[in-house]
Amino acid sequence: MMKLPDIARLACLLSFLACLPLFALPAWAEGWQPAQLMELLAQKKTGKATFTEKKTIGILDQPVVSSGKLSFTAPDKLEKITLTPQRESLLLDGDTLTIERQGKQPMTVNIKNHPEAAMFIESIRGTLAGDLSALERFYRVELSGAPDHWQLKLTPRQEDAGTVFSSIRIAGSQADVKTIHLEQRDGDQSVMTITPIPGQ
Repeated sequence: MMKLPDIARLACLLSFLACLPLFALPAWAEGWQPAQLMELLAQKKTGKATFTEKKTIGILDQPVVSSGKLSFTAPDKLEKITLTPQRESLLLDGDTLTIERQGKQPMTVNIKNHPEAAMFIESIRGTLAGDLSALERFYRVELSGAPDHWQLKLTPRQEDAGTVFSSIRIAGSQADVKTIHLEQRDGDQSVMTITPIPGQ
């Protein structure tokens, strides 16, 4: 049977343990900064994943859903292959974007000639590469959450670019990006859910 002094000591210990999160939370919140997330992401030099993308477009009654595969090789090579509802390949290598659609001739463009497209591409590529300076050239960067469940909110710095989209929210866990949520100023939006392929 536990004696009174033992019960008192146990009560004190439980009270101390219960208070630990209260002390740990402010220190953690202060320490978790965008630069730390970028350092974590930059350690992953290559990766492959599957994706499902749902686009909500005002003039359509139902969302448009597509799926396929993604691959990334640091620092600037990104490939998106859509398998359904119809096959399409987007390959970004440096500033060169190659687009292939079923039954059509491949098309190659330099993204520097398309500033708004380049901005969106850099939001994804800059995040995957852990390049904070690339993101901050175009966006105000806000980070929330913790390493196991974080979210980046990217808001365009230039008002003219903001006429197309208002914000991009990228969420993930550790060095894995899990969702990309694009919101346009006209109300249209898309949400891409990404599932990393283990060992890739």
